[in-house]
Amino acid sequence: MTDTPRLYLSRDAAALSVGADAVAAALPRDQLVRTGSRGMLWLEPLLEVETAQGRIGFGPLSVMDAKRLADAGFPEDDATCLGKVEDLPWMKVQRRVIFERCGLIDPLDLDAFEASGGLDGLWSALGKTPSDIVETVTRSGLRGRGGAGFPAGIKWKTASEAVADQKYICCNADEGDSGTFADRMLMEGDPGQLIAGMIIAGLAVGATKGFIYCRSEYPHAIATLKAAISAWEARGWLGSDILGSGKAFELQLRRGAGSYVCGEESAMLESLEGKRGQVRVKPPIPAISGLFGKPTIVNNVLTLASVPWILAHGGEAYAEIGHERSRGTQAYQLAGNIRRGGMLEADFGISLRDLIEDFGGGTLSGRPLKAVQVGGPLGAYIPADDLDLPMDYEAFAAAGAMLGHGGIVAFDNTVDMAKQAEFAMEFCAEESCGKCTPCRIGSIRGAETISKIREGENVEANLELVEELCTVMTDGSLCAMGGLTPMPVMSALRHFREDFISSDPKLEDMVD
Repeated sequence: MTDTPRLYLSRDAAALSVGADAVAAALPRDQLVRTGSRGMLWLEPLLEVETAQGRIGFGPLSVMDAKRLADAGFPEDDATCLGKVEDLPWMKVQRRVIFERCGLIDPLDLDAFEASGGLDGLWSALGKTPSDIVETVTRSGLRGRGGAGFPAGIKWKTASEAVADQKYICCNADEGDSGTFADRMLMEGDPGQLIAGMIIAGLAVGATKGFIYCRSEYPHAIATLKAAISAWEARGWLGSDILGSGKAFELQLRRGAGSYVCGEESAMLESLEGKRGQVRVKPPIPAISGLFGKPTIVNNVLTLASVPWILAHGGEAYAEIGHERSRGTQAYQLAGNIRRGGMLEADFGISLRDLIEDFGGGTLSGRPLKAVQVGGPLGAYIPADDLDLPMDYEAFAAAGAMLGHGGIVAFDNTVDMAKQAEFAMEFCAEESCGKCTPCRIGSIRGAETISKIREGENVEANLELVEELCTVMTDGSLCAMGGLTPMPVMSALRHFREDFISSDPKLEDMVD
């Protein structure tokens, strides 16, 4: 190694939570660059040292480890040395499109952002007509990463054809699903990728104003976004004359108030307008009548952050990545009872088994895996026998599940699935906006009924009641909050019925 190698240490919230700032204080300040995270959260604090062969990783580090390494010149024979970071199994098989710079540069270093190609997609968009940009995104096959998987190009085309004196781009960064943190990692580690994507969306549909709606529980992301927006404005990359093009785009950050339902696009728009976060009746859709009644594009962080790469490399190049109708890459987040938790970006089509066993290393407890919940608290529970399911929108739908935002939460064989089903109803009751009866009342009754089942009260009759209630909630709720709550409940019933009837000896004998 050189005498004064460049050092890289994450300032991602996950790294900070395990002492990254204390480790940073033990390292030479003049050599240190604070970056986003590579996603290998079980190795944080992870130090990377620049060498002629590439970056060498050391981790997870204590303060004493950092002092020892600094004094010894970061020897590669140290017990904490991991070898070349890019050659680690977790990193080697990934395809980084959205997170191509995350963990590599200081997220607020605009020179490093530009030198690493961060502006390529925006420059390309500035040289195209709005219809050309929309067509490029349409050809790419990009679908919304917020959970619904709706084609971005169709949404953008609708907004672009709407006639209005003002249009908006709204980024839904209210990442509230359990087991999800990719949005946060991107906003903290490479905010420029998101900002560029929002500007391109504005150029495509004729919107000159944008809002990022970020959840209040992300203070580090909010601080980084604020600093990045100011830096982009000062550099002339954002504002009234983007990169000297004469085209304008104004961007503002708004902090959410902690409501889970504001992750639904129309409830988010209500909140942005200063109202109570309640779901709107559709139609009209936001692309026609959204924020303040104007045509509005609402996409989530990862959708918008995919756009710069698409404009830089072409829609066809992006469409060549992925599986079936699920094109491009997805950020998979591994959490729960998992040995190696973190985030990786890979093509659609990778199997759930590959993610849990190869990347995640199985359960942290070492006990057999029982279930995996994919898609947040409203996602289905998938049994261990079905892990060969490919990560694909249609494949998951056919299995009665949803891919959602790519969050994956693992449970070992000690989990009580009846309790998990009860939690789903309790969660809905707590987070419902209260606008529609099936969600507002159905979730309360659902939690009560499952509680009775767990206590062994009229188990057979109450199981039938829960199934009927789930049908009503699915068909009658105004939005996905109530409409999807039955998904984890019914999947638990379908795959783990024995957990519900264990308190009723007569029914337990029938299952045996």
